Amino acid sequence: MGHRLTEDAKGVYLIAATPFEDDGALDLEGIDRLVDFYLGCGVHGLTILGMMGEANKLTAAETEAVAARFLKAVDGRVPVIVGTSATALASVTDLSRKVMDQGAAGVMVAPSGPLKTDDQTFGYMEAVTAALGPDVPVVYQDYPQSTGIHLSVPLWNRIADAFPSIVMLKHEDCPGLAKLSRVRADEAGRRRVSILVGNGALYYLEEMERGADGAMTGFGFPEMLVGVYDRFTAGDRDGAAALFDAYMPFIRYEQQPGYGLAVRKEILRRRGGAKSARARWPAPSLGREGMAEIDSLLVRLRNRLLEVDPAQAAVVPV
Repeated sequence: MGHRLTEDAKGVYLIAATPFEDDGALDLEGIDRLVDFYLGCGVHGLTILGMMGEANKLTAAETEAVAARFLKAVDGRVPVIVGTSATALASVTDLSRKVMDQGAAGVMVAPSGPLKTDDQTFGYMEAVTAALGPDVPVVYQDYPQSTGIHLSVPLWNRIADAFPSIVMLKHEDCPGLAKLSRVRADEAGRRRVSILVGNGALYYLEEMERGADGAMTGFGFPEMLVGVYDRFTAGDRDGAAALFDAYMPFIRYEQQPGYGLAVRKEILRRRGGAKSARARWPAPSLGREGMAEIDSLLVRLRNRLLEVDPAQAAVVPV
């Protein structure tokens, strides 16, 4: 059965890109290369078919093929969470069962559809967990910027109390630091659930300080996410901050809505994780100016890392 996700999950579960050929065709062989690259960066787990993984640009057949190839390539070396969100409950259930049978550690679901009230969102998660059964670990993806569905802290407490198969909160509300603190404060006397954070790592250090267990996001340099986590959990807050600060100009640049995916894929190409930087339409082009800006940012990053972490400086493609 391999890994099974639990409330104790910690570390960096990187949101994986989906590789394409230059013509936009799916690059299944490139998944093997990408997995080796990510694991070589020291990540503790992978999350596939996320929003930054362009899951919404895949056909149903491609979705299943991507999930199967990633799970085969990882081969149990780290836990793999699979995004199975869909408007239709039958689609969520069907894909979730298939990937769990293939060795997934759990599935990630974002509430979907015309959910306007807390009771409707609760009812949606009740239906999902009932359909999947108690043995399928579920990650609740809280990303209101995309879904339009707000998860209040009282609603989260109600969901976490009612559905023990929901073992993780993927916290991506923004602004969300106060919300994260309140979730942790309200856990006194109730089940503690793993919380991994997204938002492109913009608030990663502060979120760790407020009780996050790690990150579930994508970034062109997964070593930063792992390094900050390792230093922070070892008690070296200053070292974690220094490493985080070195990358901040690049984190900021990569966080541009829409455009950031093109930046991330270009970095993966330059670092050898992917043979093509192609993102499927609709996706912006970096253009000559964007490429020049990336060149400049990479030089700045390498120079700063030479002071903070020379080993990481060595992987910057300048």
